[in-house]
Amino acid sequence: MALIQTLDFFTPVVDDPYTYGQVAAANALSDVYAMGGKPTVAMNIVCFPNCLDPSVLKDILLGGADKVKESGALLVGGHSVEDDEPKYGLSVSGMVHPSKVLANNTAKPGDILILTKPLGLGIINTAIKAEMATEKQYRDAVDTMTTLNKYAMEALEDVSIHACTDITGFGIIGHGKELAEGSGVSVEFFSEQMPVIDGAEDLAKMGIIPGGMYTNRKYMEGAVENHCENEALLDIMYDPQTSGGLLISIPEEQRKKAMEALEKMGRTSFAEVGRVVEKKEKAIYVY
Repeated sequence: MALIQTLDFFTPVVDDPYTYGQVAAANALSDVYAMGGKPTVAMNIVCFPNCLDPSVLKDILLGGADKVKESGALLVGGHSVEDDEPKYGLSVSGMVHPSKVLANNTAKPGDILILTKPLGLGIINTAIKAEMATEKQYRDAVDTMTTLNKYAMEALEDVSIHACTDITGFGIIGHGKELAEGSGVSVEFFSEQMPVIDGAEDLAKMGIIPGGMYTNRKYMEGAVENHCENEALLDIMYDPQTSGGLLISIPEEQRKKAMEALEKMGRTSFAEVGRVVEKKEKAIYVY
């Protein structure tokens, strides 16, 4: 028995308190799934201003509690402090068999890479704040962010997984870079195969892009060789995600089995987005 311990919290990404609580909790739980484990115990982390009605805090905590319950873990308390801006998240403990721990530095040349949720969440969230997102874009983003990565991992229970990481603040290129450098390999991403939330590419073309995208792009430019001519799609690949999907590295012979299992799951869009190759000059190659 091995213990997984993680912690994550952040400021609101949507206006609705209950939805915010769900998103923050799903995001915090994600690291446990990315390591192949199951959440067992969670504790709330809360910062809250005294100028807001306590009912807002109640709804945030209820959203988080419902996601913890959905994960099968127990919510056993937490800690709160007064702050100028709401912040919420969880400290989560999970369990995994030591021989089944998944890491982000064990990908092997010849593996294929599968992404279990669509990209574009940072762009849609930016559009939501600017009141430029459509109702469908808002709903798609919320559905994606509140879907637990639990379901993808359950679907892939019988698939041999070499490496896994969840896609969050560094975008798929940033987390792909970590996977590549940690594993001593290079990663090739196929930009046109990336699953993307409807409307995110159009918003990117309009310049509706979070500041974190520019930070990610600048930080990682030396590790990336780009052959993608679609700048909006490239922006989406650098886009910081909130409660994003899992990037899973599996043997090529497991492709059909994995894709059929995820199709049967039916909760989020997913795709084969790249492959692992022998180490080359750059960590990431985008085609």
